[in-house]
Amino acid sequence: MAKLFKISDAASLGLHAMAVLASNDQHRQTVHNIASELNVSVNHLAKVVQRLVKTGLVESERGPSGGIRLARTPDQINFMQVYEAVEGPMDENYCLLGRNTCNPTDCILGGLMESVNNEVREYFTKTTLDRFVAVHTDKPAE
Repeated sequence: MAKLFKISDAASLGLHAMAVLASNDQHRQTVHNIASELNVSVNHLAKVVQRLVKTGLVESERGPSGGIRLARTPDQINFMQVYEAVEGPMDENYCLLGRNTCNPTDCILGGLMESVNNEVREYFTKTTLDRFVAVHTDKPAE
């Protein structure tokens, strides 16, 4: 199933970086520290963080005590907001060939692609960063 659902490296970095920020109780983190924790490229993460700052999900402060942190509490940010901040609106096209010419009811996969897309959309919309933190750090959800 891991091969069926693909998410871009940038979107994955955005989601993971936001989870790191959420688990650090609003303390500022540097992009270098987050990149080290996630074992990813600092440059690639910096580009993703720029998109998160531009959309208002993350605050950035320069200087010796600077860094980044969530602009809102973790319970106010869902995965869809993070995904769309990095990738733009989630595509509604369900065709594996990337075409809009097919009738979804005539797809060789039946309604599978539409179903998977809807399930991902629903999960991303319902899942907030506080739930992730609660599950992965034993902190209670707010």
